[in-house]
Amino acid sequence: MHGDMTLFHILAVLFLPSAWGQSNTNRLGVVVEVKNITLPAGSKAVLPCHSPRMVWTRDRLKDRQRVVHWDLVRNSPEYSVERILDMSPGANQRVYNGFNKGRVSIPQSAFSDGNFSLVFNNVVPTDRGVYTCNLHHHYCQIHQSIQIQLNVTKSAKKEKRYWDGEKTVFVILVGSSVALPCVNRRPLWREGLQEDQQQVAHWDFQPPGVRPDKADRLVDLYASGERRENGPLFLKNKMSVEEDAFTVGDFSLSISDLAPVDKGLYSCHLHHHYCGLHERRIFRLTVGPALPPVLTAAPRILQNDAPKPSTEEVERPRVVNVILPEHRSHFMQQMGYILATFLLLAFIVAAIIVLTRRRRKRGLEYDMRRSHRGHRMDGGDISLDTTELKICNQEPLNSDYKNNLLKERDMSKDCNKDFEGKLWN
Repeated sequence: MHGDMTLFHILAVLFLPSAWGQSNTNRLGVVVEVKNITLPAGSKAVLPCHSPRMVWTRDRLKDRQRVVHWDLVRNSPEYSVERILDMSPGANQRVYNGFNKGRVSIPQSAFSDGNFSLVFNNVVPTDRGVYTCNLHHHYCQIHQSIQIQLNVTKSAKKEKRYWDGEKTVFVILVGSSVALPCVNRRPLWREGLQEDQQQVAHWDFQPPGVRPDKADRLVDLYASGERRENGPLFLKNKMSVEEDAFTVGDFSLSISDLAPVDKGLYSCHLHHHYCGLHERRIFRLTVGPALPPVLTAAPRILQNDAPKPSTEEVERPRVVNVILPEHRSHFMQQMGYILATFLLLAFIVAAIIVLTRRRRKRGLEYDMRRSHRGHRMDGGDISLDTTELKICNQEPLNSDYKNNLLKERDMSKDCNKDFEGKLWN
C-alpha cells in the first residue's frame, strides 16, 4: 500500500504540472499577436487591442440567431441536395417534403439539451444518401456541421454501423426506425445563459523579472458596463481604456507620460464565454531616454536691431517666355540633303555643258582643216576640165575593138595619161 501511494505521488509530480499548465493556457487564451514597442520617456503610448467579435449587441433575437437544419445529398442518378427540415428555438420545425411529415423529426428539446439527432420512422429505400447536420449561430459567427451516410437493406443480417474514414455509415433494415446522431452540448447552443456576464476583457502588467502568474491586474471590463480598476495608475489617470470599448470593439490601453518604471509586458485578454472566444495579445514596452526639449518661443529682437521697414517697392521679377522650335536639328538635316541634291544636279549639268562645248570645238577645228586643205588645192591651179573629161569619155561607137571590155580599158588608160600630164604641167 505504501508503495502504491509513493507511485501515485511520483505520477502526480510528473503529470500534474503539465495539466496545470494546459489549464492555465486555456484560461489565458490563445496568443494571436505579439509586438515590441519602444518609445521615449515622457511620451504617450497606445497599445492596440481590437476585436469585432467582442462588440456587445445583446442577443435579444437569440431564438432566430441559432438554427439547425438537416440536408440530404444524393449522387445518383444525378447530384442533388434536398433540405429535409430546419428548426430554431422560437419556431416549430419545418419539414419540406410532405412524404416526410410525421415520419422524420428532431427532438423538440434540441436547443435545451443539445440533442439535434434526426429520427426516422419506417425507413424506405428512397431514404438512402448522405445526411448533413448543420448548426449555425449567427450572433457568434459559428458554423458547425457533421455528415452521416444512410444505407438501406432488406436483410437483417446486413445491419451494421461503421466508420469509412470520413463519416459514419448506417446500414438499416427497411421498415425499421433509426436516429442519425448530432449532439452538441456546448452552452453556446443551450438557453439560460447571462450573456453580459460571459463577455469580459482585462489588461495585465508583468514587470521585468516577474513570472506570468504573478502579473498585476490593471483593469477588468464587462459587457454589462461594470469596470474594475485594480492598479493605482488608473486612479491617477495615467492609464485608460475607452468607455465605449464594447460598443466599437476597441480595448486599446493608453499610457501617458511614460517613465522607466512602465517598462515590461502588457497583455490584453478577451474572453467571450458565450461564443467560446479566448484571445490574448502581448506587447513588450521599452522606455528609452527622453527627447531633448524643442525651442518653440520666437527669438527676442531688440529695438535697435529691428530691421526698418522698407518703403521701396520691390521689383517684381520679369518672366520672358521663349518658344524654341522643336526638332531644329532635324530641319537643318533635311535642308542639307536638299542643298546637296541641288549641287549634284548643278555639277551634272555643268559637266554636260563642258563636254558639249569641247565636242563642238573639235568639230569646228576638223572643218577648218578640211577647208584649208581645199584652199591649198585651189591655189595650185589644179583644175579639171570637164569638157576634156567628157571628150575623153566620148568615143565613136564604131571601133575596131572586139568587145566593150577591152574598149573601156583602153579608154581609161588614155584618160589617165592625159589627166596626169595636166597635173604635172
